[in-house]
Amino acid sequence: MRLKSGIWVSAYLRRCATEGAPAVVRRRGADEAGAVFVKIDRLDGTSDLFGPAPQSAFDDAHPVERAFMACLKQQPAPNADAESYLAKQMRFDPDLWIVEVEDRQGRNFLDRVVK
Repeated sequence: MRLKSGIWVSAYLRRCATEGAPAVVRRRGADEAGAVFVKIDRLDGTSDLFGPAPQSAFDDAHPVERAFMACLKQQPAPNADAESYLAKQMRFDPDLWIVEVEDRQGRNFLDRVVK
């Protein structure tokens, strides 16, 4: 059974705080199973953006973990590109979560990022 999105986001925010990176929920999605997008603002006008990995990224070795992938071809990308991508996703899925982290080093604190 997969962890509910609301619980996962709470734990992720705590992890960011532990690492000294301010993080906030910019958009609260569906508590049960809303998709989670993580924007890492590098505080220089650029950001990294991560979203849910496709189902093909899951296998028997990692059957229920959350996996993320880079959403933009170029990372870091201008903040405007990340915001444009998020706007499109919100039109497609109104139940999604957006978590924004501020970290000059671009650390994402995600456990599993697939290429």
